[in-house]
Amino acid sequence: MTAPVTGRVRRRLTVRGTVQGVGFRPYVHRLAADLALSGFVGNTADGVLIEVEGPADDVTRFCDLLARKPPPLAAVTGIGTEDVPATGTTEAFAIRPSEQSTGRTQLPPDTATCADCLRELADPGDRRHRHPFLTCTHCGPRFTVATALPYDRAATTMAGFPLCPACAREYTDPADRRFHAQPVACPDCGPRLRLVPAPDSGLRPARDADALAVARALLAAGRIVAVKGLGGYHLACDATDARAVATLRARKERGGKAFAVMCADLATAESLAHVTDAERAALTGPARPIVLLRRRTAGTGPRPADQVCPGSPHLGVMLPYTPVHTLLFGLPGDPPGPRLLVMTSGNRSGEPIVTDDGEALTRLAGIADAWLAHDRPIACPCDDSLLRVRLDGTTQVLRRSRGFVPRPLTLPVPVRPALAVGGDLKNAPCVGDGDQAWFGPHIGDLGDLAGLDAARRAEAHLLNLTGVTPGLVAADRHPGYHSARWARRRSAALPVPAPVLVQHHHAHIASAMAEHGLDGTTPVIGVAFDGTGYGDDGTVWGGEVLLADYTGHRRFAHLAPAPLPGGDAGVANPCRLALARLWAAGLPWDADLPSVAACTPGELSLLRRQLERDLACVPTSSMGRLFDAVASLAGVCHRAHYEAQAALELEAAAAQARDADAAAYPFALTTSAGALACDPAPLLRALVADLRHGTPAPVLAARFHRGLARAVAEICRRARAATGLSTVALTGGVFANGLLEQECTALLTGDGFTVLRHGEVPPNDGGLALGQLMVAAHRPAPGRPRGRRATTDSDETE
Repeated sequence: MTAPVTGRVRRRLTVRGTVQGVGFRPYVHRLAADLALSGFVGNTADGVLIEVEGPADDVTRFCDLLARKPPPLAAVTGIGTEDVPATGTTEAFAIRPSEQSTGRTQLPPDTATCADCLRELADPGDRRHRHPFLTCTHCGPRFTVATALPYDRAATTMAGFPLCPACAREYTDPADRRFHAQPVACPDCGPRLRLVPAPDSGLRPARDADALAVARALLAAGRIVAVKGLGGYHLACDATDARAVATLRARKERGGKAFAVMCADLATAESLAHVTDAERAALTGPARPIVLLRRRTAGTGPRPADQVCPGSPHLGVMLPYTPVHTLLFGLPGDPPGPRLLVMTSGNRSGEPIVTDDGEALTRLAGIADAWLAHDRPIACPCDDSLLRVRLDGTTQVLRRSRGFVPRPLTLPVPVRPALAVGGDLKNAPCVGDGDQAWFGPHIGDLGDLAGLDAARRAEAHLLNLTGVTPGLVAADRHPGYHSARWARRRSAALPVPAPVLVQHHHAHIASAMAEHGLDGTTPVIGVAFDGTGYGDDGTVWGGEVLLADYTGHRRFAHLAPAPLPGGDAGVANPCRLALARLWAAGLPWDADLPSVAACTPGELSLLRRQLERDLACVPTSSMGRLFDAVASLAGVCHRAHYEAQAALELEAAAAQARDADAAAYPFALTTSAGALACDPAPLLRALVADLRHGTPAPVLAARFHRGLARAVAEICRRARAATGLSTVALTGGVFANGLLEQECTALLTGDGFTVLRHGEVPPNDGGLALGQLMVAAHRPAPGRPRGRRATTDSDETE
């Protein structure tokens, strides 16, 4: 045993959380040096290991400062301490090389360029002046360049760029801002830009500063440039140029779906839209997501062309988050260029974002006029995140990706190591182990091989960086989902038991419960509204009120079903859905109704035969389809060219008249097969009557939203009376509708309910995997008896 050293103590600390790639080791080094302590700090696969030695008071002060004031990007989840024998050493505190071992730490998300780096970018006297890959310990790529942990340069896509002597000095100097900043580089040793023109453009390839200059000139001339970013390519054009925007929309086959725009600076964003303090914080924070803002009707700055977001009162806005973006807008002294760019995902509609340079040249051929590329590989696709800020200042993330992943979520109850693969739309996988869960980036739709390949890459990357070895796989119960088939293959390959198949709306509710830290001992009233989900009875659900905990669910109420003629073809034609709803309500198809007028005679005849003979008419309780039907009946949208178009346009119309009157359309509540059926027939009759009295579409839309919120509140009151439950979860893609969510929340809280709304976890299918994970983790292990359960289980293991 080592003899104690008089007057000195030595303490070992294991720091867990997001502590690698955020300047934690140099911070610890400076803190220890300031207190004249000896010892060391080093990365391990479990986090950061510190041993510190010195006078007892100084060691205590070190530990206190470490806990209270970590570096800005660090997120410490725990500090383990252990007193060990003092060695008596007086050597200076050291930073040790990273250890290679099994375990788990947390990698920070990609972070927007910091203020210090932006100053260097614009400083002609700085050696990184105009360097497109400027970064330091406090900013830049992390998740999209990391290939393994511990997070060291050799385990990133920067491994192929040896440091020049100047960068090496910074990288090894604990006092430097770039100490162990893994993506650090300069013009002498870093990645390089290149511009690749389309074959028929008449342009020549260019490199470095010339590549940027040509790209800026092309954008100013109304051309489309594919720009390689952190997590994939964007397609960019001048957002003020109507012809350029229309060309991009046509080439990408975007239909009428809104484009996001990137503003040169905050002042430009504020000239376009109303920006609250909370929205300003979101726009300028390190994540730099797309933020949905209310458009100004007039302003002094550049105005986006009407084709950027036709018919929408909102504009998706983001600010530059890489040096390349900043340089595209130009530095002082550069020729004038666009101050507002469309910056949309680099893909064809329905496909995942492109990350590979060779793929970009083929998959974006015919869309882009040129490619602004670079030679730093992207380890994992990671699209831009999207959020909105509510009137109360809270945020609702609608797409959780760049800037958020792989930041972990703390779970209210520990789970077995598991992988949840999500759904087929807005796909995002999730893995969990113990008290933590990690979402992968947004992938999108899994309708083709490109989507499935992107999902496989994202899953492998996530498992690699988290160190989770799944003993369980979870998926949606829909028998036709690509994600469920993929889960079956993954279960066989791992190998683990057959996947747990989780009912779609149960997963939505479990996701909301987990995000709000509910341990599941008491069920909630889950209001799960979306477009589609495979129901327990084999029909299409989507307007559900379930009594649910993590172990099971019971259907308490639902939207009264109506035929869904033609499946997906029907979804693309809200006018047909409106006629199917009128049919189910026993209302005639009068020629003066907008939905009837929108259909051709042949369409009307075919639809009538389908409904009379029940041909290709699956019953659906989908709330999303009711929104589509009402949008058509109100004359707002008859044909949908992208997902949720009719619902979005109906919400936009309702926002124009939300304060015009206090009327609300009624629903009828009846008992059917042991559950409440919420029948919209009275609503439809009232809406048709208002139409014939000339009531404007915005008023019709507002009355529908208000009536639906009142129906939700009444159903929840009945559920409370029957069960004593008083917590309501609002979840599913329909609750991305800010107006409906606000109306429901106000009514429910006013009636004494606790209301769970989504924040960092999307309410749509992007949050589905977290709920799958929680439900699967609460299934008894093979051979273990079930305990008493508060709800009826209808999820299953294949």
